[in-house]
Amino acid sequence: MRYGTPSAIVAAAVLILAPGAARVGAQGQAEQFTPEYRELRRSYDEKHTPKIEAPDSVKRGQWFEVTVTVGAGSAHPSLAEHFVRYIALYKDGAEIARVYLHPVFSYPKAVFTIALDEGGTLRAVAEPTHSAAWEGSKKITVTR
Repeated sequence: MRYGTPSAIVAAAVLILAPGAARVGAQGQAEQFTPEYRELRRSYDEKHTPKIEAPDSVKRGQWFEVTVTVGAGSAHPSLAEHFVRYIALYKDGAEIARVYLHPVFSYPKAVFTIALDEGGTLRAVAEPTHSAAWEGSKKITVTR
């Protein structure tokens, strides 16, 4: 089986591996990721802000459910070109759970079953494909 002459193969390799050829595309991509793009969004947006549903108060060590829906006003789209990549749940600054979603087949919602030893703030972070991640939060009290 012949793939071409040795000189044709070398010429193709030179074109593929030419210095700077790959960097042009990468530089253009890197310029898109401005600090504003990467910054976590804490403002309200009806399609992007995660909505946390959980009890206001729970008993220490007792399991309870936390439901996070992306889109506090209406559900975020789940399209091939625009969807939610993941939903992460934090207790104060520590991540305690994360769910990755698939475009088209995944509704932008996750249910976590957790237990806490002390009160604090639950934070949900959801990252769509077209912007930085968005955050929603809810204070929770833990009783004995």
